[in-house]
Amino acid sequence: MNIFGIGLPEMAVIMVLALLVFGPKKLPEIGRSVGKAIRGFQDASKEFEAEFKREAEQIEQAVKAPMEATLETPSQPTLSPVSEATPIAKPDSEPDAVVADAEPAKETAPTEVVS
Repeated sequence: MNIFGIGLPEMAVIMVLALLVFGPKKLPEIGRSVGKAIRGFQDASKEFEAEFKREAEQIEQAVKAPMEATLETPSQPTLSPVSEATPIAKPDSEPDAVVADAEPAKETAPTEVVS
């Protein structure tokens, strides 16, 4: 018999020590409360395992179920994008003047930092 890595001789020594420390009157109460604690732990463990399995089955069913895609008509009209060839007016120029291409930015030479 091997419970939690403790053999029968070790278990007997522990029981004798518990009998000497707590006495014959307290020992049944302590055994009862330890038994209830172990039972509560087992029940909580089984409940957790059942909940975990239930969630795993739900996820598995969701993955296996075929997905159905439907297209809906838009409720608002869509706007067409502005093409890149559309001329852009300069804000400080006359209203009739338009600029087709903007000037490229001038490159500056890198400066050295002396420490």
